[in-house]
Amino acid sequence: MGTIGDCFDNAPMASFWGSMQIELLNRKKRMTYVELATAMVDYIENFYNPLRRHSALEYLTPDEFEAIGFNQTQARTLVSVDQ
Repeated sequence: MGTIGDCFDNAPMASFWGSMQIELLNRKKRMTYVELATAMVDYIENFYNPLRRHSALEYLTPDEFEAIGFNQTQARTLVSVDQ
């Protein structure tokens, strides 16, 4: 924090926390830290990554985007080995 360009580094994380605040935390009050932690893990693993589409990822889910990226990387590796 405090150097040039830090605001751009923090923007994706700030966006994530804002989404979590609106979509998860503001909807129900949790009584314990364990209950809150469980809800946050469930949100990330079962909604945010596999289902929620992101404009920065061309409206793909993070799981879909990673699958496409893996296939492109694998294809580049295969092409470079063949040459």
